[in-house]
Amino acid sequence: MKVSVLVPAYNEARTIVRMLDAVYGRNPGRDLEVVIVDDGSTDGTYEAAVAAAKPGTIVLKHVKNLGKGSSIRTALAAATGDVVVIQDADLEYDPADYSLLLKPIEEGEAEVVYGSRMMKSVARSYHRYYWGGRLVSLWTNILYGSHLTDEPTCYKVFKTPFLRSLDLTCTGFEFCPEVTAKTLLRGVKIRELPISYCPRRMEEGKKIRWTDGVIALWTLLKFRF
Repeated sequence: MKVSVLVPAYNEARTIVRMLDAVYGRNPGRDLEVVIVDDGSTDGTYEAAVAAAKPGTIVLKHVKNLGKGSSIRTALAAATGDVVVIQDADLEYDPADYSLLLKPIEEGEAEVVYGSRMMKSVARSYHRYYWGGRLVSLWTNILYGSHLTDEPTCYKVFKTPFLRSLDLTCTGFEFCPEVTAKTLLRGVKIRELPISYCPRRMEEGKKIRWTDGVIALWTLLKFRF
């Protein structure tokens, strides 16, 4: 099974090379394709990614910053794998978890798998992000009758044809609530498994803001009704 790792990257020159090394180094023997989309970075992210590219790495570039959702959609269009994994470039999430997340799909038990930070004792981000994530997950469960513990997680894994069939329109961080809403509206169960998490701080480049949480709540409501 070929796995396409979709990496939206905006001003991540400090971590993009280590991320690539981690993806390949922690998944030896796996048929991997890494699709990086530099989203209009101004710090040399694109050049660093091209210089560090390995066999099976595709590096694409947006001329201007379009947002995480747009970058994922660009990467998805170029992906050739049977399964896609969403991977941020900042290494808050550990690519060593791929094998665990891919197993239910490889064994035919799931089409969609999310990695949950809430199912494992891990470091927490800022309190406002932790509780904001819990609120978004609760709101999802109320609206869609699901039982998710970590809706906003980065680690979302899909069979590629299924993800393409969702006809995503997102441009920013609302990728997460949109893809979750459309998956649940299809009646597809999302399998959750525990993952590792090492949050970074604002001064290290963390980009999501409290306003993105408000947008997530609205996005979930919009697609439900």
